[in-house]
Amino acid sequence: MSAESKSSKPKVGVYICHCGTNISHTVDVEQVREWAEKTLGAEGVVIARDYKFMCSSLGQELIEKDIKELGLERVVVAACSPHLHEMTFRGASKRSGLNPYLTELASIREQVSWVHTDKAVATEKAKAVVAGAVRRVIQNEPLEEIRVPIHPDTLVVGGGIAGIQAALEIANAGFKVYLVEREPSIGGHMAQFDKTFPTLDCAACILTPRMFEAGNHPNIELLTWSEVTHVAGYVGNFTVTIKKKPRYVNTDLCTGCGICVEKCPKKVVDDVYEAGLGYRKVVYTPFAQAVPKYPVIDAPNCTYFQKGTCKACEKFCPTNAIDFTQKEEYVTIQVGNIILATGYDLFDARRVSNYGYGRLANVFTSIEFERMSNAAGPTGGNIVLRDGKTQPKTVGIIHCVGSRDKNYNNYCSSICCMQSLKFAHLVRERTGATVYEFYIDMRTPMKAYDEFYQRVLEEGTLFVRGKVAQVTNAARNEREEGKLIIQVEDTLAGKQRRIPVDMVILSIGMEPRHDAKETSHLFGVGCSSDGWFIEKHPKLDPVSTMTEGVMIAGCATGPKDIPASVAQGAAAAARVLNKIMQKEVVLEPIKASINEAQCSGCRICNGLCPFNAILFHEDRMVSEINPALCQGCGTCVAACPAGAISGTGFSNEQILAQIDGLLMDVNLAV
Repeated sequence: MSAESKSSKPKVGVYICHCGTNISHTVDVEQVREWAEKTLGAEGVVIARDYKFMCSSLGQELIEKDIKELGLERVVVAACSPHLHEMTFRGASKRSGLNPYLTELASIREQVSWVHTDKAVATEKAKAVVAGAVRRVIQNEPLEEIRVPIHPDTLVVGGGIAGIQAALEIANAGFKVYLVEREPSIGGHMAQFDKTFPTLDCAACILTPRMFEAGNHPNIELLTWSEVTHVAGYVGNFTVTIKKKPRYVNTDLCTGCGICVEKCPKKVVDDVYEAGLGYRKVVYTPFAQAVPKYPVIDAPNCTYFQKGTCKACEKFCPTNAIDFTQKEEYVTIQVGNIILATGYDLFDARRVSNYGYGRLANVFTSIEFERMSNAAGPTGGNIVLRDGKTQPKTVGIIHCVGSRDKNYNNYCSSICCMQSLKFAHLVRERTGATVYEFYIDMRTPMKAYDEFYQRVLEEGTLFVRGKVAQVTNAARNEREEGKLIIQVEDTLAGKQRRIPVDMVILSIGMEPRHDAKETSHLFGVGCSSDGWFIEKHPKLDPVSTMTEGVMIAGCATGPKDIPASVAQGAAAAARVLNKIMQKEVVLEPIKASINEAQCSGCRICNGLCPFNAILFHEDRMVSEINPALCQGCGTCVAACPAGAISGTGFSNEQILAQIDGLLMDVNLAV
């Protein structure tokens, strides 16, 4: 090839990272660099370098220096995934005056070194990946970022401790927050707890002041007994529809006096707050410290709605606040950002039938024990058997029920070990009973957690390492009569054991909300195979999602304890405040666009877009893509039968050039 034809190509610089030994252990980096310099010179490569850590300040300075001194017009960095460091190297190019979208990242860590063991094969593949990136980057065009104004209001979905924390952080900074909760009161699962580990603080003493502050904050609009039904728009400009379920109580007139609750003649089992251990009236507030303070009428169980009679609550209400004519109400709000803090569900212990829950009277779940040990609970804080009177003399606590089990959930639920230790302490403190803890592994990694474990050991709790096989009431002798029998292999003692106890507590794990997948579709975020919401990056960006403007916090992303949930709620709020304070957000220009002249109006793309970014104009019978909503995934580009949709940054020319490079003979030398 002549010098003239070489010079007609853009000047390309190739930079190959060792990534410590992540890449260089499997790929001969020096050989790839030499090959790129010699063989790819015909493609416009004027410099090729390798460096130990290209993402370091010194590595970036190498790129910046070459752009300025050699007049580079394109840059290829062969390193890790673009998901991790694409913005890093685009920034280096931008600082040197080169359009950042003329920089290409070739993944030779995730796609080469981490998936190969043969160094020769990996090296040849790395050459092909670099060649593909070089040919592609030549086809790249300068792009400009899209700037979108940010609406200052924020929606927080979920009124547990993570959602409350996020809402307060934003509200205290002076911005309006809509806090939506599907239950009649905020507080979430934490409102059911008695003590919190490892300090044994009263859960209500910690939570109630936060609830009150959120319920009375001038910048927080509380929407309890409500659900989000529709979300449209994009970061900075979301339109959200919220369904407010009828309380059948006029909150403008209600004073929260409680007379309606007192006079209601009908009781039902409280399956939510009291976990089925206690009763509540049909007109009720979930608990004494509920926020807001207004009661709600349980319509499916109300005598008036069933038979048209009673109305005792209406007759005795001193402010005439009872309103049986209330209907569902829909409100539409505009927000710039959304935080999902939808929490978790508890594992249904009935699924582990060999532990006898629901069949054996004195087998309790962890949430039932939380209510039993709570002074405001159905037993007044007394730890008793199902008869409501007898204190247990021996208690077995079984860890990992529904967690760390391939039959149910593979993952660790994070809190089970510590909550079980807390239960052991409370049982010993209040009943003096002998306590057995049946565990697989003891996991106490956070601050002061292991000290709490040592404290429970010193209190005399007996630990049995082994997975419990079954719980039965089949007595073999007088010692076992009337007892529950725990059959377990003690792996430390190396033998099978049969331990009779009066009470069994199942430390049940966390699961994603039952409607997590529907929620993920509603807000356009990803869901793992387990059902937890997927973060943008598990380490570097654990509160953002791939949908710009939608954050996640607390147990919506996976099991965690109260401090971690609070921290993540605050982190999500900080991310939102960052956007609000900037007053606009910069979006990637990697978007799809439609050539209206080619569009046939088939609407195939409309139904496939996962971000609802495509509109159809009935009058012109053509589709149009909203660039602020589009995430550049390429689904519509691939699906369009007319070839009317093109993807910026992923044009046919770019893709085909990259394929040509990948398929070139890497052993060819100039």
